[in-house]
Amino acid sequence: QVQLVESGGGLVPAGGSLRLSCAASERTFCSLVMGWFRQAPGKEREFVAGIKWSGGSTYYADSVKGRFTISRDNARNTMYLQMNSLKPEDTAVYYCAARNGLVIVSTRSQYPYWGQGTQVTVSS
Repeated sequence: QVQLVESGGGLVPAGGSLRLSCAASERTFCSLVMGWFRQAPGKEREFVAGIKWSGGSTYYADSVKGRFTISRDNARNTMYLQMNSLKPEDTAVYYCAARNGLVIVSTRSQYPYWGQGTQVTVSS
């Protein structure tokens, strides 16, 4: 069972930056495809970014492309999401997720492992 723990959320003004972290318990972390999702109040949970096990292949939602960067450190079993130029519409609970396999997918149901979420609030 993979356990994921997010950290790094908080309150930031528009235009600011935050870095989220996701620490995994699994010793086979390096074999997992990882992703970040977010859920704003009253909205569906949506895909933000994903990264393959090697870290060399990434995929972003159009809404965050050019502002967010996903990365991972397999030696530390940790994934990151660097968020720059934050906007009020980025306000949400951010979740990290993991799946076995080789392909980055944006479908929530394809990720069996989830963290508890961390709140990101961007003030206008």
